[in-house]
Amino acid sequence: MHSAADDVRWAIDNRGAPIRFDEFVRLALYGEHGFYLGQRSGRAGRRGDFLTSPEVGPLFGAVIARALDSWWESLGRPDPFDVVEVGAGPGTLARAVLSAAPSCKTALRYAAVEVSEQQRALHPSGIESVAAFPERPLTGVVLANELLDNLPFRLFVYDGGWRESFVGFDRGRLVEHVLRAESIPPCLPETATHGARAAVQDSARQWVESVIAHLSSGRIVVFDYCSTTATMASRPWREWLRTYASHERGVHFLSNVGEQDITVEVAIDQLPAPSSVSTQADFLRRHGIDALVEEGKHMWEERASRPDLEAMKMRSRVSEAEALLDASGLGGFSVLEWVTGANESYR
Repeated sequence: MHSAADDVRWAIDNRGAPIRFDEFVRLALYGEHGFYLGQRSGRAGRRGDFLTSPEVGPLFGAVIARALDSWWESLGRPDPFDVVEVGAGPGTLARAVLSAAPSCKTALRYAAVEVSEQQRALHPSGIESVAAFPERPLTGVVLANELLDNLPFRLFVYDGGWRESFVGFDRGRLVEHVLRAESIPPCLPETATHGARAAVQDSARQWVESVIAHLSSGRIVVFDYCSTTATMASRPWREWLRTYASHERGVHFLSNVGEQDITVEVAIDQLPAPSSVSTQADFLRRHGIDALVEEGKHMWEERASRPDLEAMKMRSRVSEAEALLDASGLGGFSVLEWVTGANESYR
């Protein structure tokens, strides 16, 4: 059976030389047989490969629904109000947002962008389920939860100067080649310790720039684990370049190609300057997670003697909030916001 590793080997043979690291990541994750598009179809969720904030429970989506109402009001209640979620997976966040019944729901035009056909088949009704970003001017909000860390990236290694990582094939296995770089990206520090590594995230920067160009008025809201280029270069690379499969840390990135996720911390300094940077915990508190938890506690107290399904969901808000606000976990994630449009004020 053809595999992602075969696709990588074909690309190397076709080029007649090792391929750049970002091309390797593209084939390993998004090629025809890659982790997200092949039969493996990696996905978030308790039965998937990793757990992101929406899969903790519906509370995260309920907070996003409150935030959407706030942003809709600040834009003057446009109709339609575009909400585009990129990297939507099986539609967990969209389902929770709709279930929360935000006030903007009557104007809401929610598009869930997901490259995997298998995961698009799981999207809820009432949304636009698409494989690519809508090619139209947008007024509203673009959401991306743990997307940028999965976009292809280049890899550089310091050896008396910065050299670039390529992937080749030798004696039946994929191997890394560290070659002289044609040019040195300006984001890299001038010097580093021998063997230091750093990711150069052109695709992430280009994604933000492209979305800004489509957004007539509104904001981009990105949730991810972030760092800076210099900080990454000063740390062991296995701390910020990671692989995952079935909720476990994976093996070396050149092994099990197409069978594991490849993810990297997002270097904020390589992106267009955000309008705001906060932790996920601060963002959720700013948009009312504490009030939603109190509401859940109150409903549970009222119905505890004869609990129904809704009361049980409300009771779970306490444990969901603990996970979402944990500073050593999801709560420590960064929330990056870019605000566009002359009439849009940051809130």
